[in-house]
Amino acid sequence: MRAILLIDHGSVREEANHMLASAADLLQQMVGDAVQVHYAHMELAEPTIAQGFAACARGGATEVIAFPYMLSPGKHVTRDIPRLVAAAAQEFPGLSYRVTEAFGLHEKLAELIALRTGVEIIAPTSAR
Repeated sequence: MRAILLIDHGSVREEANHMLASAADLLQQMVGDAVQVHYAHMELAEPTIAQGFAACARGGATEVIAFPYMLSPGKHVTRDIPRLVAAAAQEFPGLSYRVTEAFGLHEKLAELIALRTGVEIIAPTSAR
């Protein structure tokens, strides 16, 4: 069974941390029961990456796909999160894992910006 582990920075503000939990719940509804969805915070809040990875393992995952819930490929996405996921994975040697790219540049994000700002899209692009 695959598991998706959404990972954000973490915040001292509970409202910000709750948003990731809500995103995980929404994604779980969208992908169904064949895939587990968990979440973790890189720092400042729990569950930590180690705790989130362990939750995937306890849930019967055979593969963990760690998704940095961040916009840009900065140092957290390219260095910190991969390092922390690799450290967490050491506790579960039979479990495969990979870390994906962050959101990055995608037309769906541009669509969301237009929607949230109330601006009409006059030249839609096809999804990649």
